[in-house]
Amino acid sequence: MKWINLEHLLRPLDAPRAVTLEPALDHAELCRQALQLAGGLRQRGVQRLAVYLEDAGELAVALLGAWRAGVQVLMPADLQAQTRERWHEQVDLWLSDAPGDCDLQALFAEALPVQELDLDRCTISLCTSGSSGEPKRIDKQLRQLANEVTALEQLWGRDLDNAWIIGSVATQHIYGLLFRVLWPLCSGRGFTRRQLPFPEDLQRASRQHSQFAWVASPALLKRMSDNLDWPALSHVRRVFSSGGALPLNAAQALRQRLGQWPMEILGSSETGGIAWREGDNLWQPFAGVELTPDAQGTMRIISPYLQPGQVEQGADAIEIEKDGRFRLLGRVDRIVKLEEKRVSLPMLEKALCSHAWVAEVRLGMIEERRASLGALLVLTPSGMHALRNLGRRTLLETLRQHLAQHCETLALPRRWRLLRQLPLNTQGKLTQAALQDLLQAPRGMAPEVLDETCEDGQLRMRLCVPADLACFTGHFPKTPVLPGVVQIDWAIALAAPLIGAQQRFVGMEVLKFQQLVRPGDTLDLTLRFDHERNKLYFTYTCAGRACSSGRIVLEAASA
Repeated sequence: MKWINLEHLLRPLDAPRAVTLEPALDHAELCRQALQLAGGLRQRGVQRLAVYLEDAGELAVALLGAWRAGVQVLMPADLQAQTRERWHEQVDLWLSDAPGDCDLQALFAEALPVQELDLDRCTISLCTSGSSGEPKRIDKQLRQLANEVTALEQLWGRDLDNAWIIGSVATQHIYGLLFRVLWPLCSGRGFTRRQLPFPEDLQRASRQHSQFAWVASPALLKRMSDNLDWPALSHVRRVFSSGGALPLNAAQALRQRLGQWPMEILGSSETGGIAWREGDNLWQPFAGVELTPDAQGTMRIISPYLQPGQVEQGADAIEIEKDGRFRLLGRVDRIVKLEEKRVSLPMLEKALCSHAWVAEVRLGMIEERRASLGALLVLTPSGMHALRNLGRRTLLETLRQHLAQHCETLALPRRWRLLRQLPLNTQGKLTQAALQDLLQAPRGMAPEVLDETCEDGQLRMRLCVPADLACFTGHFPKTPVLPGVVQIDWAIALAAPLIGAQQRFVGMEVLKFQQLVRPGDTLDLTLRFDHERNKLYFTYTCAGRACSSGRIVLEAASA
């Protein structure tokens, strides 16, 4: 395996070198396509290109081609309308998978000649996710990325050997871009084209290679269950995790199953990599990264992954040990004021997570008549058991009492939302907008659809019963049960693809309720519509046991 500096990636090689599969792409073809893209961009006069490609192989072509053509690259966090509007004036062309945008191969033209990439003139702009406020643009020179991939290889190259790189994270942010695309390209390691967001997908891809490594997020690693083939997966060379802190229990579970600690990476779009840790509370700075606390104890960063002479002000308070390692004390930009008193949201979140019923929590401000805190809460299995057998009121009162040992009464959350999981975006972040939307929204009445298939006129769905349905408050306060009328309402609403035009409820036939449905249950729903009789047949099962079934008689709303 021969290392290629980032600036030399367009040079021809003496021997074939695989880049990715399905479809296969080798280094020679990668360079050919990149140089054709460079010619097409030069021909069109494009100077600023927005790139959003889910295929990591196509992204590699796009980046190398744009840099060879001297084009500035912008990588937006998503393709939502507001994101496009935000960056519209700063780009000449959008290259993406979305309808209406330019297709990669449509831009190919006569190839430009091979040329070394200029590390100081080639640029890329990354966009933050908005997890700590308004999304912003971070401009970087290629030299900063080149320094970082070289450092990664020096640190972990020997551990990885010829491992195939398998990723669960998107390549639109710096972690995925470096670990899934640029580092493998320079090191000669192949990589998967697609982001694999589910543990089963990661397992399937791993089985195709004798050596493999994972580039993952805490969100995925926390969801890896006992059902996977852990003896086979234990051959993984390295497990990388970034995008947020990995809970200690999840790290310990991976250590037991794989025989190694996951390698956690601390960094940001602004700073690049800052530090790493392996089964320890303390973080080890990357080589060349200098950290010093300012007057408030917040980290100040000097790094080879920043512009020369640049000092980046971080948002985390730190405590540095004599050996240079450090511990994080929480983000100072998540300190809020309630009635003129400073409240640390990370401190409160840590206190809540110390309770056996809490798996994850995120706090946010609610600005209404009186400013207060709200909490998004993910329960542990024991927490779900408490909800099902004690009720929401008792669960939350117990958590309030627990938190009251750590803060004043004014800091206790006044609004709680119980979730199956936090709604993280493709960058593994919970945006401020998503946090506020969930805290402001009333408790819902709809199921969470996990899977859906339609075959032979039957619609099959897998549903999760949300822990926080509004109907649970009165049905029943101490032993929440999903009402039968709600099950019927869900069946009618979810059958819309089968019944077509607007239908209204007329009556029920052969209705049976055989098993209670509780918060957190996973239901399998089967729906079939008899058009001749205008009857909707439904069946709910949970873990293979019948919960309810019946026929719903409908008629056209205009009848």
